Amino acid sequence: MKSLIIAFAMYSKLPMPRVDWEEKALSRALCWFPLVGVVIGAVLYGWMVLAEFLHIGPALFAAFALLLPIALSGGIHLDGFCDTCDALSSHQSRERKLEILKDSHTGAFAIICCGLYLLVCFGAWCEVELTERTAVVLALGPVLSRSLSGQFAVNLPNARGTGMLATFTGPMDRFKADLVLGIWAAVSGAAIAVTAPAEGGAALVGTLLVCLYYWAMSEKQFGGVTGDLAGFFLQTCELAMVLSVVIAQKVVAIL
Repeated sequence: MKSLIIAFAMYSKLPMPRVDWEEKALSRALCWFPLVGVVIGAVLYGWMVLAEFLHIGPALFAAFALLLPIALSGGIHLDGFCDTCDALSSHQSRERKLEILKDSHTGAFAIICCGLYLLVCFGAWCEVELTERTAVVLALGPVLSRSLSGQFAVNLPNARGTGMLATFTGPMDRFKADLVLGIWAAVSGAAIAVTAPAEGGAALVGTLLVCLYYWAMSEKQFGGVTGDLAGFFLQTCELAMVLSVVIAQKVVAIL
């Protein structure tokens, strides 16, 4: 139970009781990371159902669809996205990029990339044609993204060897954690594909492309992953899924 509380306390803004961050609890906390996505996805699904019932317009619908996951996560992953954009845009050495990730100051490229990310994400949500099946696919997105983010954290080397991500991955049984996170990823991915083959299949293709890019980029640019890079992956993955669903809907409509 402590590991569950730690996972929600770290990766969400939901109120949690205070517990000691013991090594045994920390070693299992990342396995509960996808459950945070379940809660976020459930709230997002509720908003989609409500918006459809009340015939809310595309702009307001998209604004809250964009806002809810960020608000419920406390913006921790978007912060990692911004820091990573700053580091990547610096074109400095690997060591300097890792220093930029640690820097608490916000650079110009972080602001630019964040603005562009929010703009594209808002535009994508505006284009979503809501159906019951599409809503389920999009609600499962936060579960799959967190499952895969956890798996990358377990399997790729830690670029810094210290930091919050290392606090979670250091004491864990990597085999068990990878197995649990793999089950989360397999179940959520299968549910996405089965629920809506066209939109869900497109979402999985978009996710795969982001995974390949993230793997190559993190190894080449940083020599592994960090907490900020994990946030970058999660935000990019969730945007790719929404965009992929929209593209699939447009293609199906043409055909």
